[in-house]
Amino acid sequence: MSSYLKKAAKTPETDERETQEIVEGILKDVRENGEEAFRRHYGAKFENWSGKLILSPEEIETQGAAIPDQLKEDLTFAYDQVYGFAVQQRESMKEFETEIYPGVTLGQRLIPCNCAGCYIPGGRFAHAASAIMSIATAKAAGVPFVTAISPSHDGLTINPAILYAVSLCKPDVFMMMGGAHAIAALAYGHFTGHPADVIVGPGNRFVAEAKRILFGQIGIDVFAGPTESLILADRTADPYIVAMDLMSQAEHGYDSPVWLVTDSKTVGQAVLEWMPKVIGDLPNPEVAEAAWRDYGEVVLCADREEMAEVNDVYAAEHVQVIAEDLDWWVNNLTNYGSLFLGEACTVPYGDKTSGTNHILPTKKAARYSGGLSVGKFIKTVTYQKLTEAANLKIGAVASRISRIEGMEGHARAADVRLRKYFPDESFDFEVYTPPAN
Repeated sequence: MSSYLKKAAKTPETDERETQEIVEGILKDVRENGEEAFRRHYGAKFENWSGKLILSPEEIETQGAAIPDQLKEDLTFAYDQVYGFAVQQRESMKEFETEIYPGVTLGQRLIPCNCAGCYIPGGRFAHAASAIMSIATAKAAGVPFVTAISPSHDGLTINPAILYAVSLCKPDVFMMMGGAHAIAALAYGHFTGHPADVIVGPGNRFVAEAKRILFGQIGIDVFAGPTESLILADRTADPYIVAMDLMSQAEHGYDSPVWLVTDSKTVGQAVLEWMPKVIGDLPNPEVAEAAWRDYGEVVLCADREEMAEVNDVYAAEHVQVIAEDLDWWVNNLTNYGSLFLGEACTVPYGDKTSGTNHILPTKKAARYSGGLSVGKFIKTVTYQKLTEAANLKIGAVASRISRIEGMEGHARAADVRLRKYFPDESFDFEVYTPPAN
């Protein structure tokens, strides 16, 4: 039976109703007033706003070129990794056609959505990696029109590191816009004439709420919550490394949970001793301090089987294994957004450059969903074709099942074909009457 060496004081939550009301008001304004709503909003927000919302490819390239050459090389490497992995994902998917019953041709096609919207956060951090994760993946999926969007802090410019990453990915349009207004612009196709079929990318609570409200009208990547990370560490784990990795994820936000699950009380207690030290050594420790204080947990288990059970209950966005026999964990863990195996593989590698996508499910959505991949931008659709001869079997079975279900219209659509194609055959076209109780 697992126990806590440290229990969270809070659960991740925000004033959801207040957020919902604000976002609903923004979406209503955009629906009713169109592009004028954006001009009014940004004109009031930025004193010296020029009215410019779209940057040309030349402007993106020029402004992005301001970053150091080493950072250009680093972002190019990250792009090659992420795009290369996404291409491999796309190639692993396949179209096919088969004939399971003679004369019945069944097929599967993979069709990219027509337009994708990629949101790139621009708050406390310059999320250059997020630009690559979303835009490059959409391009690898074969989406013909990609709109990227990111907030400006002055109404005139964007962080040049973000712009350099954007220049590598080459979206069809890039807009300077943020928050719920940006999601509305993507969903309704304002300023581009291309409404997004799917919108992806992390963002603040207003971005997440706008995506939630619009889901159904558009597709989205995940229902996003605060970033969360769980480490599974056995007795062989280095407590200092574990503490550093927990700290690295706690700096995401005040409400970002970080969890340690271990079968070693010695490791767990050592990590508890290290955490205030490694957090306090940060240049700005306030965020990580609050996240660890309010949401951090250390769970002590009897063995690795119980650790795996606890992991699958938490269903964390990021799961890192620092333990022996990594293959065992791969084969026994089922709920996670992305899995990081071994001490040499830390979550920040996946966040920035290793190649897997960092847009991942939170709030236990890993129980039923994975992270962003090319499959999010591709519709898996089916088709079928029958010969007249195949109707003898398919039509008769469909007719009988339809009548069992009480769907006489469906049955008659089959019956008419049976009469036409097989005029000399005898069929039972009687309405099915279920037996009395």
